[in-house]
Amino acid sequence: MHGKTRPGTNRRGLNVGTAAIWAASAAAAALAAPGAYAQTPSPLGEWQYSAGIPLEKMYEPKIPTWETRVGAGMTFEPRYDGSSRYHILAGPSLDIRYKDIAFLSTGEGLGVNLLQGQNWRTSIAMVYDLGRRAHDDPQHLNGLGNINPAPEIKIAGEYVISKELPLTFRTAITRSLGGSNGWILDLGAYMPMPGSSESFFWFAGPSVTFADSTYMNSWFGVNAQQSAASGLRQYNASAGLKSAGFGITMIWFVNKHWFVTADGAIKRLLGSAANSPIIQTKTGGVTDISLNYQF
Repeated sequence: MHGKTRPGTNRRGLNVGTAAIWAASAAAAALAAPGAYAQTPSPLGEWQYSAGIPLEKMYEPKIPTWETRVGAGMTFEPRYDGSSRYHILAGPSLDIRYKDIAFLSTGEGLGVNLLQGQNWRTSIAMVYDLGRRAHDDPQHLNGLGNINPAPEIKIAGEYVISKELPLTFRTAITRSLGGSNGWILDLGAYMPMPGSSESFFWFAGPSVTFADSTYMNSWFGVNAQQSAASGLRQYNASAGLKSAGFGITMIWFVNKHWFVTADGAIKRLLGSAANSPIIQTKTGGVTDISLNYQF
């Protein structure tokens, strides 16, 4: 968001920029088709998958019937939560929205906005988590088995304080239907940053993640069978605070239709996740870039 007097008030930026900001952020956050819905182990903050969406309606109430963005990009991130090994994923991104009601997005999944107002919304969506495979890192994961890919249900809520203070809060509760079979709670906040212009926007903010014991033990626990097979000590991961991080999302407009997005984030594992014998590092980061086209 940007403007000559305050973030989001410039009319040209609203017509061209604002409508693209949230789509660009979602596309940039997800990026590659292989990693698009693998949100759980990513160092990206939950808010980075939907940055700017609730801000758009505050400054541009007339939402088009259809909004479509397509693109392609790549991301550089850890192979799994706590891994010191990184890999590159590349692929398409997609964001389609219908009347501020339904959406299909590599960032937010397939869902609908259940309830909403001028400065808030709640949504429910189906997303997908790719889990963790032992062959991702045989040296450290051998004997631990796989966390199978699984669909997830996500219920999220967002709230913007005001136009004068466009600080946005986001909460997301995710339940895995298979895979880890656990619950995850993400809390985050972000706002437009100074220095934006007619062709450049950026957001920044922190996030924290909590998880139940089922999820924590799937990703960070070592049971007796796994201990015998892997040589790692037995470890029981408890429910509670999992991680905290900080992220930045940026968008550059080439022209009315084309825009480039980039994300960066850093995350620190905390609580029982940080003490797990599975992890090699408590701190992980991610960077990505994509080229997108809005119709």
